[in-house]
Amino acid sequence: MTDRRLLLVHAHPDDETINNGATMARYVAEGATVTLLTCTLGEEGEVLVPELEQLAVDHADQLGGYRIAELRTAMEALGVTDWRFLGGPGRYRDSGMMGTPANGKPRAFWNADLDEAIAHAVAVVREVRPHVLVTYDENGGYGHPDHIQAHRVAMGAVTAAADASYRPDLGPAWEVAKVYWTCIPRSVLKRGTEMMAALGEASPFDDLGDIDEVPFAVPDELVAAAVDGRAYADRKDAAMRAHATQITVDGPFFALSNNFGQEVLGTEYYRLVRGARGPAGEGPDGWEDDLFAGLPG
Repeated sequence: MTDRRLLLVHAHPDDETINNGATMARYVAEGATVTLLTCTLGEEGEVLVPELEQLAVDHADQLGGYRIAELRTAMEALGVTDWRFLGGPGRYRDSGMMGTPANGKPRAFWNADLDEAIAHAVAVVREVRPHVLVTYDENGGYGHPDHIQAHRVAMGAVTAAADASYRPDLGPAWEVAKVYWTCIPRSVLKRGTEMMAALGEASPFDDLGDIDEVPFAVPDELVAAAVDGRAYADRKDAAMRAHATQITVDGPFFALSNNFGQEVLGTEYYRLVRGARGPAGEGPDGWEDDLFAGLPG
């Protein structure tokens, strides 16, 4: 085992790349152990590639299997070799957006037995023994049921994994030193939308209301860390392109002429919700610049 180990818990293939792709690539390049735990196959996702629309849930319903291949390619781009599915591939199904018929499907992750799902995650935590775990906030970032459930599973697993009396058959107890929730500072989102407006482009968040109402944007004072992965933005870009059924990269949001697009791809932000905050980085905001800041070794 290396002296720095990072575990990320995400709901669907592509969530890891959008939220943490540059972070993952940076820590792999620096020699840390990076493990991804994905909770569903993303079967309910919208297919953005017309020639693959037959994979969608209202056609052949084979998108989940295809997205495993997309995730494999994305992880190759980021350099991540340890990626897994909660309970094994296909154990839990994508629940779709809140209030949709997909929520009621028997295998939907939203309907999972929480104790069982947490036990699957505890087994991974105790095997990997991460120093840092990354997941979503209690609203799953924007209210998607699978993101909310991934949060519950990840946080439940952190607590249970540290309890030696809990399921000793799953391995020796392990306490995760630091837990972060992925986020975007409101100041960063505001700056990006202003730059797009200056170029005559509409913000992709216009339908979410005012900046203060965007669910995954948080006040700057809640942010604890800004991980600079701009040196690995090309790897994140390649990983996003690997998730072709879900992500369209060739748009103005990622191609701003003043390099803000590079910041969108390469700088990722986090809230610290468990563990001690480490020393501030060199930036003006007093945020950590390393998720392992303050940890021994």
